[in-house]
Amino acid sequence: MFRNQEQNDNELVQCFIEGDQNSLEILIHRHKRRVYSYILLIVKNQELAEDIFQETFIKVIRSLKRGKYVENGKFISWVLRISHNLIIDHFRKEKLQGVVSNDSMEMDIFNSQKFSENTIEDQLVNDQILSEVKKLIKELPEDQQQVIYMRHYMGLSFKEIAEQTDVSINTALGRMRYALINLRKLIRQKKMNLTSI
Repeated sequence: MFRNQEQNDNELVQCFIEGDQNSLEILIHRHKRRVYSYILLIVKNQELAEDIFQETFIKVIRSLKRGKYVENGKFISWVLRISHNLIIDHFRKEKLQGVVSNDSMEMDIFNSQKFSENTIEDQLVNDQILSEVKKLIKELPEDQQQVIYMRHYMGLSFKEIAEQTDVSINTALGRMRYALINLRKLIRQKKMNLTSI
């Protein structure tokens, strides 16, 4: 037990993969405050944060058991990325159901009318486009990725984004502007066709 406590995250991950359940408990205990705080900061709802926190670690366990964890960085960063993706999925579902409002300042490639159509073909095309856009977003600088996720996936206002990221509204707006400019450049460079949006 004490030896486990002293092991680093990747050693504990390896122990869990080899069948030591205690290692996972230590990992969860070690990082639960940071992961939960991160989720709560964004969703601003304790019950929802608890649900997403549980979903996060269910996904962590499944991914570890399937061998999907690649040690290419910090374990906690990987867990936070999983929680972040689950938060985005939650807000996207709400947005598609019309729960989250979005006052767009430019053409909103994340909230097209096409998403409200129910044909399987449209849904498949739009899922593919969203997947391509997500890949492009990952190529942006961290601060630009953050503002896009908070604005377009979570439906936050620029005032809320500024408060949560501890910057001025002008800085948040500037980051969004540069993010959109950079996304357009990437789309041109990669000669991508997103016209079905």
